[in-house]
Amino acid sequence: MSAAPSLEVALLSLVYLVVWRLLELLVLLARGDASKDLEIVVLRHELSILRRQAPRPAFTPGDRLLLSAFSRVLPRRSWHVFLVRPETLLRWHRRLVAKQWTYPHRSLGRPPVDEAVRGLIVRLARENTGWGYVRIVGELRKLGVDVSATLVRNVLRAAGVPPAPQRDRLAWRSFIRQHAATMLACDFFTVDTVLLRRLYVLVFICVGSRRIEYVACTRNPDGAWMLQQARNLSMDLDDRGQQPRFLIHDRDTKFTRAFDALFRSEGTRVIRTPVRAPNANAHMERWVGSIRRECLDRLLIFNRRQLERVVRVYVRHYNGERPHRALELQAPDPSRSPRADSAPVAIRRRDLLGGIIHEYEVAAA
Repeated sequence: MSAAPSLEVALLSLVYLVVWRLLELLVLLARGDASKDLEIVVLRHELSILRRQAPRPAFTPGDRLLLSAFSRVLPRRSWHVFLVRPETLLRWHRRLVAKQWTYPHRSLGRPPVDEAVRGLIVRLARENTGWGYVRIVGELRKLGVDVSATLVRNVLRAAGVPPAPQRDRLAWRSFIRQHAATMLACDFFTVDTVLLRRLYVLVFICVGSRRIEYVACTRNPDGAWMLQQARNLSMDLDDRGQQPRFLIHDRDTKFTRAFDALFRSEGTRVIRTPVRAPNANAHMERWVGSIRRECLDRLLIFNRRQLERVVRVYVRHYNGERPHRALELQAPDPSRSPRADSAPVAIRRRDLLGGIIHEYEVAAA
């Protein structure tokens, strides 16, 4: 019981006080009646002084036990000598008896569900968006866990997981994750030259591998130029044996109907993102931010030819050397496998674009 340690301390304090008071009693028996009466008068006066200074004195558990024991020995007419009221003494005694026979409290109802079972319920619901409460109960029974559908509903509601009809709606993120290997995304970004002439860069990225598949630059991205870039990309993908199923781009007017029709003729479904929703094409937006921060924002571009060379060098670095978080810190198209040992070796640095980008490799022995 939780009250056992405090009860033991109180009993030890009571034994100490009883022994001490018995010794005082022996001393009093050896004294005369006159001195005892005088001492009683002095103690009563001191007691009245203490009562004026401390109306509610603090008592230790040992004090309460001793006073309760004395209250059982002295007659009721003598209880006025105590610092507390008779009702308080009786309440202390009843509390002591209650602690002696009090057992740990047990809450009513079913026992609480283990956290591992709660986590398993939430996991099954999130990994299987079409499963209802009864289906989850059936799967749990196969795993040796017997719960009710009501419990599953309460657990999922507490975890913020909606029921099956709402969970089964295919989210945009889930759609991209399922078809990432066969999905391309494309977008434009602009670069202003030193003479304030705007150049347009068209980029295609594979969402699954994060590999840049095609890049092209121009000053005038009209319909004929866009259609030619679509043909060039299709030929490159055919040479590598790749056939994308989806192409994502925004609603920019530079993506003409002829541009989309060419991809549809190749069996690729064109998906246009919602209006003012850059997160719907997040992989492309992230790549544009990377090339700006790591390369273009540190250079002055004079013409289209220089821009094409800079972008070509960065794309080669990005595909072959730059680590990517989504690929376990590997490059989309690594040129060499990572070393298995961690022994110190000589490292050689290779500078790109005048030292803006550094690549490191193990020097030959």
